[in-house]
Parts: sequence; C-alpha cells; structure tokens
Amino acid sequence: MQEKELRRSMSVFPIGTVMKLTDLTARQIRYYEEQDLIHPERSEGNRRMYSLKDIDVLLEIKDYLSDGLNMAGIKKLYELKKVENETKAKQQLTDNDVRRIFYDEILSQGGLSQTNPFQKNTRI
Repeated sequence: MQEKELRRSMSVFPIGTVMKLTDLTARQIRYYEEQDLIHPERSEGNRRMYSLKDIDVLLEIKDYLSDGLNMAGIKKLYELKKVENETKAKQQLTDNDVRRIFYDEILSQGGLSQTNPFQKNTRI
C-alpha cells in the first residue's frame, strides 16, 4: 500500500469531527455503519474512529441521496464497486505469475521441455 493510501486509511477522527466535516448527525453516521457502508475502527475505549476514506464515503452517500438515490440503490452501488475491486485484484499478475509465464515462453521458444520451478505442483 502506498504511503498516501496508508495515511487515508488511518482511523484518527472521532465522530464529533466527522459530524462537522460531513454536516451529518451522529445518528446518520451510525445508520450508515449499520448498513455496512462504512467500517470505523474502535479505540481502546470503544469509541468509533474514522479515516479519511470513511469521510469520503459519507460525503459520497450524502451526494447520492441528494441526487435522489435511495439507500437500497446506494448499497447496491457499493456492492458492485466491491465486486469490481475484487475482480481487479484477482486479475493482477503476481511476480511469480510473470516468472512462470516467462519461463514457459523461453522453454517453448527453445523447444525444451523441463518442469517449471515457478509453477505450483497441482497433482491430486
């Protein structure tokens, strides 16, 4: 994770500060948490602590509501975003995947047939 993303995901804001930044009530913020749209961390004293990402989501929700989207629509939208992000994460190649592909390509170009040390053994 890049440092900027790490900083944005740090939970450092209490609910009072979030209320001022978003112009939402504490009840609204807790409701969005109940709806599984935001996920604040808890401090040692069990107080909710919010990150900049949480604040961004709250502001997005506020915009969606003002545009006429209801809570069911907003929840569906965030579910689709979550599925899309998971799909992107699965599609990214790891270093081991690149090594395996490169190794296979070299062997096929050279007409050699050896077992690939980078390929996982998938025998059952």
